[in-house]
Amino acid sequence: MKMLPLVIAPDPILQKISSKVEKIDDELKSFMKDMVHTMYNERGVGLAAVQVGRLDRVLVIDVDYEVVDGEHIHGNGCGSSCSVEVKNTNPRYFINPEIVEFSDEHISYSEGCLSFPGATSKVERSESVCVKYLDFDGVERKEVMEDLMSICIQHEMDHLNGITFVDHISKLKRDLILKKMRKLNSR
Repeated sequence: MKMLPLVIAPDPILQKISSKVEKIDDELKSFMKDMVHTMYNERGVGLAAVQVGRLDRVLVIDVDYEVVDGEHIHGNGCGSSCSVEVKNTNPRYFINPEIVEFSDEHISYSEGCLSFPGATSKVERSESVCVKYLDFDGVERKEVMEDLMSICIQHEMDHLNGITFVDHISKLKRDLILKKMRKLNSR
């Protein structure tokens, strides 16, 4: 597995809508495994394909893993050889996901994003959602997700629709975060 380069805001690709996956083949499966590897190395709990420069409706999530060893910190220049040791892994693969039902109850959670390193803000989302998707092997699934899993799937699915977490916050906060990202990118 290899590390994939992250797309960092305000890169315009993050505002593009991802395309439906038509074919699940070995190349796509390898790419999804690379996404999980990248997510673990970057200490994220979710990653959408657009965040690594690919406009496919694919995302990966693991809210349960623990980092055992590894010093990787975003942007340290270690290239494709970075690797952290993780345990309790339960990577989930979502191809062409769609939310078919939102709960009426909402929760507020302090969200971060691998495409916005160092930035966080409270975002209100549905407490639970029902999601229909294809899994790693192309089997159609439908399940209700709650709590952190619900927040994470909504956050990552926003990416597939060209929306980032800063689109859910006040203009003032959004402008401050984007200014910080521009400064980070200019280094």
